Amino acid sequence: MAKYPFLSSEWIDAAKALREEAGAEASVMPGSVKMNLVITEVPFGEGNIDAHMDTSGGQLEMDLGHMENAELKVTLDYPTAKAILVEGNPQAGMQAFMAGKIKVEGDMAKLMAMQTATPDAAGLEMAGKLRDITE
Repeated sequence: MAKYPFLSSEWIDAAKALREEAGAEASVMPGSVKMNLVITEVPFGEGNIDAHMDTSGGQLEMDLGHMENAELKVTLDYPTAKAILVEGNPQAGMQAFMAGKIKVEGDMAKLMAMQTATPDAAGLEMAGKLRDITE
């Protein structure tokens, strides 16, 4: 299986293909949030990546670029984003937040609700597949 740098356009395309392949079997997200992300210290490209996450349709959708009408904006470094989103390590996120390495603008309650959600079996399976495609 091919591996791509986390958040590269190739990684995003492969992640979308995995989500599409899962179809109705994909994990259902327990809350609704529209979040813009600014990922700093990216080891490729221009140094920063603008991305977004949207769970308002019931499943996690992630893509490059920012969306209009986002409920919050989170700025964090690449290693922390990878630890949270690919490795599924919420402690990395909490530690980075407490150290001031994560900046949040907007509805903090939405972010906290996401952090307390526990993944279902489909979510754990998808997380494993995302790890498989990540360098």
